[in-house]
Amino acid sequence: MPIKYKLIQRKNFSKDAQPDDKLYYASILSNGTATFEEVCESIAEETALTSADVKSCLDRLPRILTRHLREGRNVQLGEFGSFRLTLGSSGVENENDFKAATMMKRPGIVFTPGKTLQEMRDKVTYIRVKSDGSETSEGGTPGGV
Repeated sequence: MPIKYKLIQRKNFSKDAQPDDKLYYASILSNGTATFEEVCESIAEETALTSADVKSCLDRLPRILTRHLREGRNVQLGEFGSFRLTLGSSGVENENDFKAATMMKRPGIVFTPGKTLQEMRDKVTYIRVKSDGSETSEGGTPGGV
């Protein structure tokens, strides 16, 4: 199913743009939200687990991820993907001048999707929804592929 998007006019952030320059950018149109309960029910329907079993397992996942990431480990979750921390800091010319308390930036968490999610992402197609609600077939695929 194609991803629906609309065009939104926003400030042009290009390096040589004038202050009042604007460009149209694609903005995804959400088709709603799958709730935690809906996801648990869907997993239960495809497994031998009950919805409560699935919910219990998924409720623990953030705590387990936190523990392993805090220990400096990458966390690989099979076809789902993997999580890892990233780190950044201000730079100094002399290593003795480095002060972690003031120079470290907030760590980031990077999620790398597994093969199934990557394949889905690579096969996405788009369909444009105009301001009058009509749809066009000129959506295409990512990168013009």
